[in-house]
Amino acid sequence: MPFTEICIYQVKPQKVEEFEALMLEAKSFLEKQEGLLLLRFVKRGYHIDMAQIKEGLPPLKITRIVKSVKYMLYWEFDTKESYGVAQKNLYNSYWKSIEKCLIVPHDKYLGEEIF
Repeated sequence: MPFTEICIYQVKPQKVEEFEALMLEAKSFLEKQEGLLLLRFVKRGYHIDMAQIKEGLPPLKITRIVKSVKYMLYWEFDTKESYGVAQKNLYNSYWKSIEKCLIVPHDKYLGEEIF
């Protein structure tokens, strides 16, 4: 059963370029992790409210930074054990550099696929 992590990063506005360059560099490292099934990295750029949802309208582009720029890392592994090894590898390589770009420690949401 695949094991998934969704990680939310809140990046300091002045560190966006550094963070994106760091994650681009880390991408090839992350893709080489044993057991990795899927890797996605997303920058939040849109929002949607209830009126838009009710009308079936597309989301609106975010036009200003309030406190941070948010990113989501989604990666999926064949097992929890493969995920654990990949976390250790990330911790020993890019973790500290990533954390220096954030306003707060990143959030991790972990779980197994249910459908």
